[in-house]
Amino acid sequence: MTARSIIVLSMAAAALTACQRPAAPVSAETPHVLAATDVAAGRYLVMTGGCNDCHTPNYARTGGKVPETEWLKGQAVGYHGAWGTSYPNNLRRTVAGMTEDAFVEMLSTREGLPPMPWPSVRAMAEADKRALYRYIKSLPLEGDPAPMALPPGQTPATPYEDMTMRVPGAPAQG
Repeated sequence: MTARSIIVLSMAAAALTACQRPAAPVSAETPHVLAATDVAAGRYLVMTGGCNDCHTPNYARTGGKVPETEWLKGQAVGYHGAWGTSYPNNLRRTVAGMTEDAFVEMLSTREGLPPMPWPSVRAMAEADKRALYRYIKSLPLEGDPAPMALPPGQTPATPYEDMTMRVPGAPAQG
């Protein structure tokens, strides 16, 4: 094969390659929610992730019939169990005092009290954590801070859900 033939074949191969569709970009990132905007993705995550069940007053009790203007304001209804009593934070106030990077770091590393599903939150894609932050940040800063968690052995003065495990026929746990 002559040098001229090699050059012609190389040019033809280059031309054919240029006509092909480019390969889809390869991403090592965990799957995440795609939406028109990050705020829309965050809203979707709040709706489907159960965030409102605890962090929005009266959401579970009304079957989700709470206007979005009231979402994520936290509540003073505690969750009482062997860990003590935990309260769902006002997430609007939480993000108001944090940068986006600090929020993502918190969701990636925090070990908190039940019933917050921290292992599930830590497993979320970073893009989804950022979308949550941006959605919550888009809401007006309203609502009161949640009460502080109580240690085991203290009875809350607020309304609370008793999450103590009871086994039928077993002696009561104290």
